[in-house]
Amino acid sequence: MTRTPVLLAVLAVAGLALVVLAVVTARRPAREVPSRDGYFDRWQVLHGGYDPRTGSVWLRGWLTMVYAIARPLARRGVQPDVITLSSLWLGGLVLVLAEAGGRWWIAAGWVMVASGLFDTLDGCVAVLEHRTTRWGYVLDSAVDRVNDALYLLAVVAVGCPAELAVWLGFGFFFMEYLRARAGNAGGDEVGRVTMAERPTRVIVLSPSLHFSGVFPGLSDVLPVVGPSLLLAMTVLSIAQLGVAVRRQLLALPLEEPQAATPRAG
Repeated sequence: MTRTPVLLAVLAVAGLALVVLAVVTARRPAREVPSRDGYFDRWQVLHGGYDPRTGSVWLRGWLTMVYAIARPLARRGVQPDVITLSSLWLGGLVLVLAEAGGRWWIAAGWVMVASGLFDTLDGCVAVLEHRTTRWGYVLDSAVDRVNDALYLLAVVAVGCPAELAVWLGFGFFFMEYLRARAGNAGGDEVGRVTMAERPTRVIVLSPSLHFSGVFPGLSDVLPVVGPSLLLAMTVLSIAQLGVAVRRQLLALPLEEPQAATPRAG
């Protein structure tokens, strides 16, 4: 509680810096911003051929909403990296509001939704502006992992048991690690869109914050229900992903083993 005003002041300065950075670095795209179907086509290429138009209805709805918000930003040429950093800023705000306690928990839940939205928004803007880069991919992945940690710290501040949050964090990390290793092994890094992707994490965890502020009398129960449900979904998702990755990699042709690189000493 005592450090909350200081942290809010720091975040206010950082937020102002992000606004200035967004204005200074904005460059209108040379090509016309594509339609929603054009965005879906490009998203499909970048996500291992998964077509959001025929896949999960939740994912399709989420991407449609993101496209509607991203299109005016792309027309103005806002840099995707600035939006990525804004997602991180919002994740920090979630934690500060959660630590403030009381009615601030209501705001923390909504700010978490905004942070999750910005996490998808940066990639959409990059696609619409034809500015997808390897650096942007790495930055986005790194910020995602930090935000996952910030969200879990926030629900712990509200009352989630630390052990439960640790297991959730391990599950999040293991899913993304499995995807990354599958990509290194020659497969795509999507493998399968599971029930516990990052939008789902936000959708499940944000009510734990919001309703703990709305119903203070249930603040010892609500921060446990959402994370427990998400942990069960994450375990099932790891199994889903593991099966999909195994099937995909076994279908790939074997490569000849390379000779071992000599090592000094």
